[in-house]
Amino acid sequence: VLPVQQPLPSGFGPQHTAAEVLAGLDLTGKVAIVTGGYSGIGTETTRVLAAAGAQVIVPARDLAKASAALAGIAGVEIGAMDLADPASIDAFADRFLATGRPLHILVNSAGIMACPLTRDARGYEMQFAVNHLGHFQLTTRLWPALVKAQGARVVAVSSLGHRYSPVVFDDIHYEGRSYDRMEAYGQSKTANILFAYEADRRGRPDGIRAFSLHPGRIIDTDLKRHFSDEDLKAAGAFDAAGNPVVDHSRGFKSVPQGASTSAWCAASPQLDGLGGLYCENNDVAVAVEAPVGTVYKFGDTTMNHGVLSYAIDSENAARLWEVSEQLLNHSDITKP
Repeated sequence: VLPVQQPLPSGFGPQHTAAEVLAGLDLTGKVAIVTGGYSGIGTETTRVLAAAGAQVIVPARDLAKASAALAGIAGVEIGAMDLADPASIDAFADRFLATGRPLHILVNSAGIMACPLTRDARGYEMQFAVNHLGHFQLTTRLWPALVKAQGARVVAVSSLGHRYSPVVFDDIHYEGRSYDRMEAYGQSKTANILFAYEADRRGRPDGIRAFSLHPGRIIDTDLKRHFSDEDLKAAGAFDAAGNPVVDHSRGFKSVPQGASTSAWCAASPQLDGLGGLYCENNDVAVAVEAPVGTVYKFGDTTMNHGVLSYAIDSENAARLWEVSEQLLNHSDITKP
């Protein structure tokens, strides 16, 4: 049965914060992992899950930065991991699996955006390697712990940026086509949505449900590091005084609002029995079609919501899973 992209409705909207969507929820005894949990919306996601009683593990490339960012939040552990380094992902997963703990919530929130053409040690384009492949490897390696939870959720933090590009299977790593940093970002964000779709399909028999989401446009985070002030001003992200804009009509949110859909997807009982869905503004998003030939650019406001059909296509999702296994050179460990 294909996921149906239609709002519940949840009763929540873009104005609600992560703390508000989880109000009254008791996550005592639950174990969560939040990648990118020490910057931007990831820190807020970590904070609200821990406040609700979950034990939260934050994998970190920069342990000192993570310790400083998470100081004072009870119930949080930090572990070394770099999404661009396959060996460190395996080591992190091995350490977690060795504890024998179930994994109830996995929020794949880390990401990079719009960087110049960079390749990892394998020659893979860096945005695809970090945003998709690193998380694909982490999730599949942690699969036994997700199964053990008997009702786990996997959350892929994608973006409305998926509109910039489908996954271009014929040349994922820009070996034959010219590189465009926003297009490459879009491809990686489409991959996040397709990944959640297929992870849900594969995980359902074992109680694993997966969701992807657009957090909103949140300017006050590290994601903006590759944009000039001129880029961001042109996109309407800052007001005249240089402060980040919060304007829900254009999708601009504060960090607590930006973390809300991640938190909602991770733990809200409203999503029990559902999965494979793309969400936004604390609800299930609608599917939309772009007019043929549409090319979206950074700062474009002609599409402010919804998920494009190529990102929720079951054949694309299955193909991406197989391609990802080939790129990582490991077999399907989601099957017993």
